[in-house]
Amino acid sequence: MNHATSAVHGAADIHRPQVRSIEDKVYRKISWRVMPIVLIAYIFAFLDRINIGYAQLQMKQDLAFSDAVYGLGAGIFFVTYLLFEVPSNLLLEKIGARLTFLRIMVLWGLASSATAFVTEAWQFYGIRLLLGVFEAGFFPGIILYLTYWYPSHRRGRVTGLFLFGMPITGVLGGPLSGMIMGGMEGLGGMHGWQWLFIVEGLPTVLLGFLLFRLLPNKPAEASWLDNGEKAIVQSVLDADHKVDEKPGHHGKLAAALADPKTYVLAFVYFCCACAVYTVTFWLPTMIKSLGIANIGAIGWITAVPYIFGAIGVLVISRSSDRFKERRWHVGGTLVAGAAALFATSFLGTSFAPVMVLLCIAAFFIFGGGSLFWSIPPTYLSREAAATGIAVISSLGILGGFVSPTVIGWIKSVTGSIQMGLGALTALVIVGGLTILIALPKSAVRVGTAGDAPGH
Repeated sequence: MNHATSAVHGAADIHRPQVRSIEDKVYRKISWRVMPIVLIAYIFAFLDRINIGYAQLQMKQDLAFSDAVYGLGAGIFFVTYLLFEVPSNLLLEKIGARLTFLRIMVLWGLASSATAFVTEAWQFYGIRLLLGVFEAGFFPGIILYLTYWYPSHRRGRVTGLFLFGMPITGVLGGPLSGMIMGGMEGLGGMHGWQWLFIVEGLPTVLLGFLLFRLLPNKPAEASWLDNGEKAIVQSVLDADHKVDEKPGHHGKLAAALADPKTYVLAFVYFCCACAVYTVTFWLPTMIKSLGIANIGAIGWITAVPYIFGAIGVLVISRSSDRFKERRWHVGGTLVAGAAALFATSFLGTSFAPVMVLLCIAAFFIFGGGSLFWSIPPTYLSREAAATGIAVISSLGILGGFVSPTVIGWIKSVTGSIQMGLGALTALVIVGGLTILIALPKSAVRVGTAGDAPGH
């Protein structure tokens, strides 16, 4: 290396901390503008998806629904959700994120509220199928939307922050649902579970218009970024995407479907979904089985494991970014969480030990499950991201159908949740081991701040 070249590199080294500081400042600004509204939207999305777990404590008796009917109704949502995810993500790329999220949130808010008026099992199944149609595309759409703003080395933390909405929904939704069901019972001649769907569903419609107003489609359209800041974001993203430009990565649906690793990731996400929805759909029932009869008390008690789940999302995503490692942080935590969840079935009605294990299970299941979504956008090429993320999400989300359906059927047949819990947690352990064994380390790139130009 000659003296001139050495001088240039020396100058670059001198300015590296300054450039990094400017980039950090820009991304702090982006995060304050984008992430709060995205997080709030996901909290309402998850609340409208899982409030059936609380409503069923009353509606099963009022409507004479069995555990099997409830389990199928809770899970059937994911059938239409699966079918419409890929079309929704492809439409997002054509019409933009703002119109896509507006359509999704208005329609799902109305459908969720309409659940209050079902009286027969077929109506329950029908409204849950519609809810799946309307909400499909929101989750993979947000995951794709974050790739428009954040490079891979920043994505683990922001993905974790977005998915922080899952446990936060449990922390807030449990007490809120309990208060609505207990406090509004009989108001206007309606049951508490009916008011639950109305009160928690309609605000989503208004939130859809708020997203349309506040979220730009892409950084280039953000009025609150100046031209220099937009250029910084674009240069960081361009440098990050250069790593994707290699043989075997194509932006076609056929290529994504032909890639074996797509199915490995889909299976792992399937197991993540089984774990998450085992907790979200059945936690109120598990708490009730510990001898807690009061609906309001159940709501407050279910918040405790979700608090630990929220801590898990923050701790595990931060640890993953710090050590620049994904596979063990996802696979290892899924195994640990599933083992803790299964162990609860051996403790009967012992309140304190069961609660400790539920908190441990939530910490690892929500932490590892949320971090999973930092892997597909990094592994997939820039062109294949929209299709690939939706394919993985569509195939994997079947876990949300399998988990409540299987557990509900087994509980109806045996009168106990234990066997269903054992089968599902065993599957989750297999998923955790799969990402460690079947997905090579080279396929899970975790960029560094040095990937950006000028670093």
